[in-house]
Amino acid sequence: MAHHMPAQDHPHQTYSAADEKLFSKVGWRLLPLLIVCYVISYIDRINIGYAQLQMEKTLSFSDAAYAFGAGIFFVGYFIFEVPSNLLLEKMGARKTLLRILFLWGLAAAGMAFVKTPMQFYVLRFLLGAFEAGFFPGVILYLTYWYPSARRAKAIAIFMTGAALGKLLAGPMSGGIMQYLEGWHGLHGWQWLFIVEGLPACILGLVAFFTLKDRPEDADWLSAEQKRTLRSHLDNDTQVVATASHASAWSLLRDPKVFTMALVYCLQLSVVYTVLFWTPTLVRSWGVQNLFLLGVLTALPAACGLIGMVLFGRSSDKHLERRWHYFATCAISAAGTAVMIWGQGNLVVSLAGLMVYQLGMSSATPLFFAALSEYMPKKTAAAGIGLVSSLGNLGPAFMPSIRNWLSEMTGGQTAGLYLMMGLALAAGVLLIAVIRPATAGGTGQLARA
Repeated sequence: MAHHMPAQDHPHQTYSAADEKLFSKVGWRLLPLLIVCYVISYIDRINIGYAQLQMEKTLSFSDAAYAFGAGIFFVGYFIFEVPSNLLLEKMGARKTLLRILFLWGLAAAGMAFVKTPMQFYVLRFLLGAFEAGFFPGVILYLTYWYPSARRAKAIAIFMTGAALGKLLAGPMSGGIMQYLEGWHGLHGWQWLFIVEGLPACILGLVAFFTLKDRPEDADWLSAEQKRTLRSHLDNDTQVVATASHASAWSLLRDPKVFTMALVYCLQLSVVYTVLFWTPTLVRSWGVQNLFLLGVLTALPAACGLIGMVLFGRSSDKHLERRWHYFATCAISAAGTAVMIWGQGNLVVSLAGLMVYQLGMSSATPLFFAALSEYMPKKTAAAGIGLVSSLGNLGPAFMPSIRNWLSEMTGGQTAGLYLMMGLALAAGVLLIAVIRPATAGGTGQLARA
């Protein structure tokens, strides 16, 4: 078994070959299913950007209606996120994932039958309410299985689900709309919601019957493996200065918690505004075939997938989150600048979108690795849920703001400048709010 050395003497945690084998075993048991769940979640969340391209021909919703519908998802998410995250601690991961996955699958498939803007808004709100707690819940769930020195890698692997969702959403959504249009009397966009929504219900049942709430419940671990894993978790080290919170309520009095929420708010504002906007952007660059449009949107997603793994590994190797996070934000801003410079040229603009996605997809696992290290264990559930909830207010409003800017200026450039500025602001703020722990403090001296 590996020994945990004094923080000031050993900034890097080392593990034995047996420990590494144990972490690998845990990973193969937990992560594939969680990734598949996240893929479906992400597709159901962002497919409205693709559906809009065809829905506008049959339902005649305005661009403002779509922007509002895209955003109101996050209002539902915000309201129900912290309660859902606290329920996970009380009920366990299996029951929580069953509830979340089954209900959001029904809401996602129900989108196929909307006829009025109000029905559209209600179902988007319910989709957010039902999905609330999934992502921070999984992040919390991983803290039950991984010590901090292995957590960023695990989070990054789980987060590949978002990149895979982006990778698959385009070709799948475009293909469904292009080739299932009129099948059994339904429009392509209706089939899109049905085909991409119902699998979540099935996954909820699979998660319930296959996952275990904690290592102690895992019948696939030996007694010795359970003891080893528990020892690593109980003797975990922190790489940043830890907040001192007497209770969950004291989180509300910690300005750093709200600053971290603002960082996440800025980041998500950029992430989801660009995601919802991407199909429209690619169409404005001259691509009309829906399947081809979907395939081209998969290229930036592939870059994001690569970036997440590379940045996650580098961050774990150096036990450093702050400057890695800033680098991802700077890269995404540079990609946005290339899109502006490309002025609608398909090749140049797509290259810029690929660079943007490389950076921004890599940012989220780094953010949550830093956040989980900052939060003390006894308030981690409430803290992660609070930051995630407040952060989701950004994409609740930013798509509408971006749409307003486009209408005011008559083009896409102003919105891109806004996204570039928000990305840089997120990177600078995280550097400012999280400080490495001092050698004489409670945590490890982070290499920044």
